[in-house]
Amino acid sequence: MIVPDEIEEYAAAHTTPPTELLQTLAAETRETLRAPQMLTGTIEGRFLELLVFGLGAKGVLELGTYSGYSSVSMAAGLPKGGHIDTCEADETHAEVARRYIAQSPYADRITVHLGPALDTIAQLEGEWDFVFVDADKENYLNYYEALLPRLAPRGLMAFDNTLWSGRVLEDEPDSEGTRVMKELNDRLASDDRVVAVQLTVRDGVTLVRRKP
Repeated sequence: MIVPDEIEEYAAAHTTPPTELLQTLAAETRETLRAPQMLTGTIEGRFLELLVFGLGAKGVLELGTYSGYSSVSMAAGLPKGGHIDTCEADETHAEVARRYIAQSPYADRITVHLGPALDTIAQLEGEWDFVFVDADKENYLNYYEALLPRLAPRGLMAFDNTLWSGRVLEDEPDSEGTRVMKELNDRLASDDRVVAVQLTVRDGVTLVRRKP
């Protein structure tokens, strides 16, 4: 990650601890699923929860459910009547997420959609108060353009991994993921339709709102 390990550990120690269910979910994720570094974790989980809470977001969309940690975290910040639609392309990941969502107090507030996220976005109706994008990086620009018109006037989008372990500093990217992330970052910083801020939370989180 971008932040030194000792600072990350200090910040985690001074963040409200996750629930027992989330701790169990995190342990299973690390033990059984590939790419456990994708786990949202304590700091980002609470960060997302507080964003949802602060916005009073009733309509939340997540791209990239993984094992469900972020979905359950965000659900804790939902107001009455709020709902999360979360998209996952991997059936194994979706099964784990559904199992933990079912055990959480928020089973009726979260719907897991299996399949390509762009297809799910096209099928869902309405606009969203908060969107969290943490899916396949090659499609980040496509997600941005598909989601921006559907963002509520006072809504926020959050893009994860936008510092890409520092590889965004490469002058000549050696991977498609790095190239797309650099292009996304440049687009967000220069797009006169939005206001954006890039944060050094974990591997980089960029928040975006539409201009009036």
